[in-house]
Amino acid sequence: MGGRLAGKVAVITGGGSGIGREAALRFAAEGAAVAVLDLSDSAGADTVALVEKDGGRAVAVVADVADAASVDAAMDAIAAALGRVDVLFNNAGIFSRGSVATAEEADWDRCFAVNVKGVFLCSRAALRHMAPPDGATASIVNTASVAGLVAVENIAAYCAAKGAVIALTRAMANDLAPRRVRVNAICPGTIHTPLIEPLIALRGGGDYDRGLAMTLEKYPIGRLGQPEDIANLALFLASEEASFMTGAIVTSDGGMTAR
Repeated sequence: MGGRLAGKVAVITGGGSGIGREAALRFAAEGAAVAVLDLSDSAGADTVALVEKDGGRAVAVVADVADAASVDAAMDAIAAALGRVDVLFNNAGIFSRGSVATAEEADWDRCFAVNVKGVFLCSRAALRHMAPPDGATASIVNTASVAGLVAVENIAAYCAAKGAVIALTRAMANDLAPRRVRVNAICPGTIHTPLIEPLIALRGGGDYDRGLAMTLEKYPIGRLGQPEDIANLALFLASEEASFMTGAIVTSDGGMTAR
């Protein structure tokens, strides 16, 4: 086990799969006690089992990040079980299809509720249990997207929501600096998780393989990202190695936005 998060308590939303699960494993391997917050009880429990198999400490908590009462109860339970919160990785998110001309209103509202309001609610609840000791910082890491920086066709709500996360990250960084709470955002490119597969198929007109080939053309590095790529970056931002970083919007996109 490493020690970059030794003695820390880290909460990971959407920790039951994909980037969240990989982050839980990485954070625990670096010494953190990890709270896996997920809408799915079984997915969270599976992540906890993997962490414990590797010798780490973790608890699973069920919550809907878009529901204030659910989030508040979850954070209180985490603090009761683990003592406090030092790191929050706001990773939970959902996808949304359609342009402004074709998107459904209910889909738009749910996209913002989970991807933006969820960041607000989880951060607000976690802050009640954040009190970094002298000489240290607490850290909030938000998952945004390159879709919040550049236009991606036919996912208007998702683009708008992730752009809002970027703006919210900067506001939080400014507001929370006096409390020694750092707030940064990651903008992943296409990461090979179940969440992104509908976008790839949509890009290919319903043909996943065609959509994958078209997607790869956008990436100078020649591959899609993997969950561990983002988990490793989140680990750095969560650690004291990034103690002078706040308000940063960090791309991890294989060069996509460099073109």
